[in-house]
Amino acid sequence: MAEHTADSPADPLSAIDPVIHAPARLRVVTQLYVVEAADAAFLVNRTGLTWGNLSTHLGKLEESGMIRLTAEGREAFRQYRANMQQALGDLPE
Repeated sequence: MAEHTADSPADPLSAIDPVIHAPARLRVVTQLYVVEAADAAFLVNRTGLTWGNLSTHLGKLEESGMIRLTAEGREAFRQYRANMQQALGDLPE
């Protein structure tokens, strides 16, 4: 099992951001994380979401300050990745 530090909660799953964790939003955020800019057509093609579904999820991300993957959005995604890595790394093989 991974060692817990002062920076990591005893239960990393409790720190998972539910806004990012929704599968469709996770697909959107992972695409936005690796590009400088993206339009809706790019996101529809890369995520497989419909225009309406993409719009809904972009709205949720925008409400949380993550849509443009601002510094806050990038940090939220980095923290999400770290929490998931720790949670999954703690599982026995």
